[in-house]
Amino acid sequence: MRIAVLQFAHETVTFLPFDTTEDDFRYPGSPAAGEALLATDPKGYMGGFVQVAREFDGVELVGIESPLWPRTGTGSGWITNAAFEIFVNRQIEELMARGPFDGAYLALHGAMGVRGVPRPEAEIAKRVRAVLGPQARIAATFDPHGNEDAEFLAHADMAFCVKYFPHYDMHLQGQRAARMLVRSIRGDFRATTTTLKLPILTPTVLQWTGAPPWSDLVQRALTWEAREPDVFVNVFFGFPWSDVPDGGMTFQVLTNGKPDLAQRIARDMAGWAWRRRDALATSATVHRIADGVALARQAVAEGRVPVVLADHSDRSGYATWLLREIVAQGLSRTLVATIAAPEAIAALAGAKPGDPVEVEIGGRVDPSAGKPVRITGTVLVVADATTARATGKGQSWIAVRFGEGNVVVLSPFLVQIMLPEELWGLGLSSADYDVIAIKSRVHFRRGFDDSGFAPTILLVEPDEPYLGTVRLDALPYEHMRIADYYPYGGPADRLAD
Repeated sequence: MRIAVLQFAHETVTFLPFDTTEDDFRYPGSPAAGEALLATDPKGYMGGFVQVAREFDGVELVGIESPLWPRTGTGSGWITNAAFEIFVNRQIEELMARGPFDGAYLALHGAMGVRGVPRPEAEIAKRVRAVLGPQARIAATFDPHGNEDAEFLAHADMAFCVKYFPHYDMHLQGQRAARMLVRSIRGDFRATTTTLKLPILTPTVLQWTGAPPWSDLVQRALTWEAREPDVFVNVFFGFPWSDVPDGGMTFQVLTNGKPDLAQRIARDMAGWAWRRRDALATSATVHRIADGVALARQAVAEGRVPVVLADHSDRSGYATWLLREIVAQGLSRTLVATIAAPEAIAALAGAKPGDPVEVEIGGRVDPSAGKPVRITGTVLVVADATTARATGKGQSWIAVRFGEGNVVVLSPFLVQIMLPEELWGLGLSSADYDVIAIKSRVHFRRGFDDSGFAPTILLVEPDEPYLGTVRLDALPYEHMRIADYYPYGGPADRLAD
């Protein structure tokens, strides 16, 4: 049994003013092929898939040359059509040269935005299907922030989507994809699917599955999977910062040759979500930045430390609104991690800890980033990146001490700090800070909330509804009509057909 393994994943913020190019996907280790591809992300989708696939006798995995996540992470805009075609065409050529294959595994995301390609994940599946033929089986894994409709499963057989946010079950979904793909190739699983779109559009900061109603939505899917053998329920929460025609919430149900059951479960899930649409769209409190910083000061005074100030709305990494307010309100013992400042990092090339520094950081890229902030202080740390997405991509970070025990960490691109250890790995110490200001929506809860690390967590965004805001109706959508989605419009009293 020969299974081709491919990857092409990106969470595209199409409102950003700079495109993601071919060069962004090329760095030491990317593209990856063969065993190097199969060894990527051992705790994620790929690791889970490879682990289980290799538990079956007689299964050969063929790693097709694939781009890994771009060096810019999620802080970049449209993928150029040229970049998409270069990488996908190379994959298709290799599939043709190394075939035949009994099946293929596609490690995708679901929120990829490509100029001129409305549904890029479906397009990838379509091209893979054309090479492998109708008898082969195709399975894929997805992030819940995918924008999907029925088109992908018109070309592929199976999809397995992460349920939790933060994404604790990536490895599990990779394992499921391997197990069901092998069973399908052997003929003892006949994939039958139903896809149902729901016109609900929510910012990702509201989609934390650690509390109701999103935790209840996940539990309902898990209950169906527990009740019925060989049933898998995908809930795509949607990714509103990718302006594509298949945005919004999606339910997919996979069964073993039981189309009526798939339909019944999909309708049940969608009906449950529609009845709770208001709760889904209002599930978190987001403070204006000035109010959030004031609440942080109060929490420090009351000893409820450390405090996390999470600027969920910064999609470029360059935003300085929170840093500026921290300075204005005189917060001390505050760690700001991070500000995207490639120009400042370049200007500080060769700097050593203890060197004095005066530098402008952030701002510039678009109005959502605000104005640059001038920082005067001393270099505290010069170190390699510590987050999984940035490690190995040639990224250096610089920490600058300023004010009364404050530190700002400069990075070349947007960074979502998910674990406190990613900061302490730079040589910083938790004992030195009462407030930690980060750029993250929900992922940070993995290390700062679910672990019990931070007793006070405050979500913030600027006064203006800039890119990343919870006020989605302020964004310039072109490829989907926001008035078709709740709570900005759409059917008010019935489930959409």
